Amino acid sequence: MILRIGEMRSRDVISIRDGSRIGLLGDIEFDAENAQLIAVVVYGRARLFGLLGHEDDCVIPWQNVRTVGEDAVLVDFAPPKRPPRRRFWKDLFDDR
Repeated sequence: MILRIGEMRSRDVISIRDGSRIGLLGDIEFDAENAQLIAVVVYGRARLFGLLGHEDDCVIPWQNVRTVGEDAVLVDFAPPKRPPRRRFWKDLFDDR
């Protein structure tokens, strides 16, 4: 399968360790001097539609990429632990 870098963007990145979805592939790091792929980058989630910035990006070394498929990229990588999302509306209307 021959792919262009633009075709790889926005593919799901899935961890084979636990099957969790890390995010969407956003970018690729490339070493131009040695003509080697260095890493894939999954951009952090937006906080409050991006108004409060983004979470940290997840940089996955190319050695951890196992398979690039038609719909997803499988990686041998432990995703970073994210704090659970706060449920603002649930807290407002909770009767407890």
